Amino acid sequence: MDAGAVTFPRKKTRQIMVGNVPVGGDAPITVQSMTITKTADHEATLQQIYALAAAGADIVRCTCNEPAAAEGLARIVPRSPVPIVADIHHQYRRALEALEAGVHCLRLNPGNIRKPEHIKAVAAEAKDRNVPIRIGVNGGSLHPDLYKKYGDRVTPEAMVESALQEIAYFEEVDFDLIKISVKASNVPLMIEAYRQLSEQVDYPLHLGVTEAGPPPGGIVKATAGIATLLAEGIGDTIRYSLTSDPVDEARLGRQLLENFGLRDRKNVDLIACPSCGRAEIDVFKVAQDAQDAFADKKLPLQVAVMGCVVNGPGEARDADIGIAAGNKRGHLFVKGTNVAVVPEAEMVPTLVEWAEFINEHGIDAAMKRAEESAPAARRAAEEDRNRNLNELGEDVNDSEQKVELMRKQRD
Repeated sequence: MDAGAVTFPRKKTRQIMVGNVPVGGDAPITVQSMTITKTADHEATLQQIYALAAAGADIVRCTCNEPAAAEGLARIVPRSPVPIVADIHHQYRRALEALEAGVHCLRLNPGNIRKPEHIKAVAAEAKDRNVPIRIGVNGGSLHPDLYKKYGDRVTPEAMVESALQEIAYFEEVDFDLIKISVKASNVPLMIEAYRQLSEQVDYPLHLGVTEAGPPPGGIVKATAGIATLLAEGIGDTIRYSLTSDPVDEARLGRQLLENFGLRDRKNVDLIACPSCGRAEIDVFKVAQDAQDAFADKKLPLQVAVMGCVVNGPGEARDADIGIAAGNKRGHLFVKGTNVAVVPEAEMVPTLVEWAEFINEHGIDAAMKRAEESAPAARRAAEEDRNRNLNELGEDVNDSEQKVELMRKQRD
């Protein structure tokens, strides 16, 4: 993260360990997702877990809904590259079996496992094994008594009370390896529930908008909820709950944290202009081609794609590397300095080549590499900028003319 970057102070919470991954306290915010395979099919599930880990998931949850799933977990856990959370809904015996299988964490839904003796039995066993439990409150499955208490509707207060009731059961057996979620599919409801919970407990919180739906709407909904809370310093681990390939969840979660400056950059951050009348290339296509080209490359760089050389270099000044189009050719910039000119057809391959060079050798080495070509590149960029301005002007969208017309109409 840049030294002068704005940061979001986080609320201090307790820290627990999910396997070898710290959650809460001063630990980095973690990304979670969940497999959609049958857990009993341990080979297919492991394949998905590896894909999720490669996409940025720090922790992966698997359902444990039947005895065969618990057996699958026993085969999955020793081979998993990341800690495994067992998702338990209705049958507390599955939780005990999952603990026997060696999982690193349990997720219990208080609305579904309701008998205090069952809840305490699981907590006691988890305590003996030093395994944490996530209290996973869900707005769609509140305990009927709480639902009635709050006027036959889901409220933030009802969700928080559900979590606090579960904590009370855990405290009876002296269990405090806890993290909590209070998820809802309604974004304002979810945000308010987490705000209230954060005021009352210091356990680490797992953020998510449950059943957010398919992209793009689901992405918008999940980001609205999660990002709002992160900006307030609330949250220690997150999940995008999308009707989509779970790999998308992991990738989006990682990108969100990187863009917030809450995790070190792992992959390319591609910035691109929205295009305008000045653009001399198909910016959408070039940006998409660049995104495809960088998709599987682990390059922790910011890369810019700009449609013209008028504002492009300035807008991308802080990017590690960028390219701006002008007169059917691409002007390559490294940290805002024009270093090369390439044909339009070679823009994306050149961008990738230089990005890989910078990642391996550093910015200074890239600038040294460009010493001979840089003066000519700067001259070419200036020529294209002036030509573009002469043809289209500074105000390509005629905004100043519109403002002047508005003023005249007022008079």
